[in-house]
Amino acid sequence: MRFAVHVQPRAARSEISGVRGDDLRVRLTAPPVEGAANAALVVLLADALGVPKRSVRIVSGESSRAKVVEIDGVDAAAVRRLVPIVP
Repeated sequence: MRFAVHVQPRAARSEISGVRGDDLRVRLTAPPVEGAANAALVVLLADALGVPKRSVRIVSGESSRAKVVEIDGVDAAAVRRLVPIVP
């Protein structure tokens, strides 16, 4: 499963905060220095989807806030369940 992610580094807390256009919006406490935010993104998505970290790969946008992530072993429905419901 591949999908787009928009990352906001140096946030107050790490969380999946919703959808921005077609992108999953993710806030991370990690700074965008030496791959720290990318590593935090992999951990957050792996934990949220219940897959090992090795199943989560950033396939493009390693030095950008706009990324494309590929995750093995999940489907679109599992990714949609990550998005918080806003009243």
